[in-house]
Amino acid sequence: MIRQYAKSAAVRQAIISACSEAFAVSGFHGASMAEIARRAGISHTGLLHHFPRKEDLLTAVLDLQDERSAKYLADHRTAGEASDPATILQGMVSTLVERDRYAGLVELSAVLAGEAAATAHPAHEHFARRYADIRRFLSRLFRQLADEGRLRGTVTPEDLAAATVALTEGLHLQWLYSPERDLNVEDILREMLSAFVPELHPQDGE
Repeated sequence: MIRQYAKSAAVRQAIISACSEAFAVSGFHGASMAEIARRAGISHTGLLHHFPRKEDLLTAVLDLQDERSAKYLADHRTAGEASDPATILQGMVSTLVERDRYAGLVELSAVLAGEAAATAHPAHEHFARRYADIRRFLSRLFRQLADEGRLRGTVTPEDLAAATVALTEGLHLQWLYSPERDLNVEDILREMLSAFVPELHPQDGE
């Protein structure tokens, strides 16, 4: 039973990986179930056994994509020494740019986020909640820094949070188009944010 469960889990993981690749190349609407099955190395019937609808696959892919970020945010809601807002921002910058090591994830996010802007897209609500959650999280951090006199400038915490999300997404999109993927998203993001939160500025030797 355990061996059978492990095999089933491995097949599902292979399907989700294949689906991520297909969505990154063709988008949700452009990728077919037959193409996903072919990429996963299983039959169409086998694919339907695990994921009866393409929407089920989309949900699984989105859940996997957000897993690292969700875990990071959850860990730091109650963390002790890391509860300092500047420390959390420092870690979040690294978490947001971690995808740079996985071009497929960056491509997938760019394709799906663009497609899902249409309200009829099955992932529209997912991305709407995702962006709202990130903005709220960042707003809370920037608000705490402002209350403690550690935030520079006149931009409101809420506007700064929205700008941070836009900067991150925009830099990732440019990274996809940069020659040899040589745009350093983390350094640029850290430098830009340090104009508002000086503590984020890289120290000499970093």
